[in-house]
Amino acid sequence: MIVPITPDSWMRVRRALDATTDRFAELLVAARAVPAKATVHWSVGETAAHVATLSRLLVAITDPGAGPFPFSGGKELVRETVVDTVARLNEVLLGEFTERDPAVLARLIRADISRTLEATEAVDPVAAVPWLGGARLPHAGLLAHMVNELQIHGWDIARGARLPWTVPPQEAGLFFDLFLLGVIHYGYGRLLEGHGPVPRGRITVEFSSPYTASRVIALTGGSVTVEQPNGRPDARLSFDPVTLNLMLFGRISKSRAALTGKVAVRGGRRPWRLPAFMRIVRLPS
Repeated sequence: MIVPITPDSWMRVRRALDATTDRFAELLVAARAVPAKATVHWSVGETAAHVATLSRLLVAITDPGAGPFPFSGGKELVRETVVDTVARLNEVLLGEFTERDPAVLARLIRADISRTLEATEAVDPVAAVPWLGGARLPHAGLLAHMVNELQIHGWDIARGARLPWTVPPQEAGLFFDLFLLGVIHYGYGRLLEGHGPVPRGRITVEFSSPYTASRVIALTGGSVTVEQPNGRPDARLSFDPVTLNLMLFGRISKSRAALTGKVAVRGGRRPWRLPAFMRIVRLPS
C-alpha cells in the first residue's frame, strides 16, 4: 500500500482533527487579548480567520448539503492556485471573510469541523476529492491537511502570545502519511509548477520516521511519484514529523532543523542532490 490509509489511520486522523480543533479553540480564547502578531503579517485574529476560511472550504468539499460555495469566485481560484500562489488565495478569502474576533472564530471553526466529521463519518477514506491546482487527494489526506493547518497556526499564535502549544509527533506524522503521500500518488495536478527548471535525471529520497511509513519520493524529469523503499536512494532523510512540518512550511529554517538532529540526512548514494529535489517538491512557506 503506497499511501498507508487503513481503518486505524482513518480513525486516528479523525480523532486528531477533533482533539486539535478543541485545543486550537481554547488557544484562541486564551490569546484573544494579546496584541502581539502571530506572524510577521497577521494578528491572532487574522490568523484565526485564515484557519476559519479553510474550515469553511473543508465543509464545502466534504458535505454535499453545504449549499453554494462559500466564497465568490473561490472555486475557480482554488483550481488555479499552485504552491507559489497560495498567498493570493489566502488574501482573497480573507478579504471576503471579515470576522476577526478570536473567540467568535473559535466557535465557527469548531462548528465547521464538527460538521465535517459528521459528513465524512460514512465516506470511503481512500475516495478522491479535488484539491488546489487540479490536484486530487484521498478523504483521509484532506482531514490530515486540516490537522496540520491547526497545528502550524496554533504554533504561530502560541509563539506570538507566549502561550504553550505542543503537537504529538504521531499526529504530526499524519500529514506525511496521508496528505503528502496522498496528493503525490493521487495526482498533484499543476500544484508544483514554478521554481525554475527541473533537475536532470532521477532523484530519489527515502523519508523515514518512527511515527510514519517509510517511503521513497522520486523526482524523474518533472514527474513526482511515491515508491516503496528500494535500498538505493540518492538520500536518506530521517525526521521528527513536528520539526519536518515546521520546516516545510517555513516556520524554522533547514539549518535549524538539521542542527537539532530532528531532520537529518543519513546517507544515500548522492545526498548532494537533495537541495535540487526540495526546490521542486515543496510546500507554501
